[in-house]
Amino acid sequence: MVFNIRNEEREVFRLIAETADEIGFPAYVVGGYVRDRLLGRPSKDLDVVCVGSGIQLAQSIAGKLRPMPRVVVYKRFGTAMFRHKGMEIEFVGARKESYRPDSRKPIVENGSLEDDQNRRDFTINALAVSLNDENFGEIIDPFNGIHHLETKVIKTPLEPGKTFSDDPLRMLRAIRFATQLNFMIDPKTFHSISENRDRMRIVSRERITTELNKIILSRKPSIGFKLLFKCGLLDIIFPEMIALHGVEYKNGKGHKDNFYHTLEVLDNICAHTDDLWLRWAAILHDIAKPPTKRFHPKSGWTFHGHEVLGAKMVPKIFRRMRLPLDHKMKFVQKMVRLHLRPISLTKENITDSAIRRLLYDAGDDIDRLMILCEADITSKNERKVKRYLENYELVRLKLKEIEEKDKIRNWQPPVSGETIMNVFGISPSREVGVIKNCIREAILDGKIPNEYESAYQLMIEEGRKLGLSPIGKS
Repeated sequence: MVFNIRNEEREVFRLIAETADEIGFPAYVVGGYVRDRLLGRPSKDLDVVCVGSGIQLAQSIAGKLRPMPRVVVYKRFGTAMFRHKGMEIEFVGARKESYRPDSRKPIVENGSLEDDQNRRDFTINALAVSLNDENFGEIIDPFNGIHHLETKVIKTPLEPGKTFSDDPLRMLRAIRFATQLNFMIDPKTFHSISENRDRMRIVSRERITTELNKIILSRKPSIGFKLLFKCGLLDIIFPEMIALHGVEYKNGKGHKDNFYHTLEVLDNICAHTDDLWLRWAAILHDIAKPPTKRFHPKSGWTFHGHEVLGAKMVPKIFRRMRLPLDHKMKFVQKMVRLHLRPISLTKENITDSAIRRLLYDAGDDIDRLMILCEADITSKNERKVKRYLENYELVRLKLKEIEEKDKIRNWQPPVSGETIMNVFGISPSREVGVIKNCIREAILDGKIPNEYESAYQLMIEEGRKLGLSPIGKS
């Protein structure tokens, strides 16, 4: 079978072929680029394997291009890369690998194309396209990878137990590819993942989280999480999610399975946003339901305070997962902490004060919070879903109305702490905080407008209650 080389690629493919022939290094395009092109998916990363020095080949090709690209060399790995016309092209010498039981870092030796294809993780990633004169453009497919692309199957080139034991991260990659491509994992391959799952403990948290984030960013992440759950990997990499699984009954009363509910919320939110951190908020919004679960004979199962405890759990989970401990984590915390607030507003007469407080607490994240809350509707009762969505639309209208009138989003007090200290001639103290708090509460409750003059007058009144007088006045 001959690979269809696009016109915009033909020039660079020919240049690689000519240069490889000049220095005597047979060259091949391999891996993800070939796979994605055959699947009709976009791909701009080109991986080239040569039987020889990948660094030398990269430098020789770059020297012929104008303008000449900067070649980045990774001597330790024997690879080099440069960018050309929007493509990232990486070169490596063909190699064979062996592994120690306690490490996923291979012992590397020079090898043939066959050796290089043998070391690939899956048959669909072991495809190669020849760039050599005698068979230019021919697809070399020793493991039936094209058939597996057509039948949508993830399968290892060699015995799966050895493939996964050598590099346990491949187990997570199998599930990631199955999720991204909507492929099935070959039964023998999947069984081997279950058998080798404990090997995942030697993989760094950073590498695990990179793959997990790719699953989360896929079109339907629940596919990946269900596979992780079924093979036992989720218990190793994310035990808090495992704790959500299951339904307990008492006195004939049960609660919903919060694991599958969370996956529904995650899939729902993915239909509306590509924001990784909002997707993480969907994953973690009910994470504290297991430790807050209580049963009451009359009211049944409750999870009071799970939003507060869940927000406290976020930093610990982010730290262990090696996720960023910055504004992204704080955003997820905020979403978890506030995710019940809009829901409560749909169950009662909405007061302006409640809307102001939600705007104040959510700030610029209010729109993303509403997306999360709407995704949280997973009832199978269509009438109930319709009613909730209609109520949320009323909340959205009210939010817009109050924001236009009161400008509460990202609110800053009309009277600052510095003004309070200057007016009363005092230093930073408890009294400053008390006055600021009174002004904030009065504005949020609608007792005074959100403007300087009204806030200033209230400051004077509250100061006098505390025994303070403006400077120059008795």
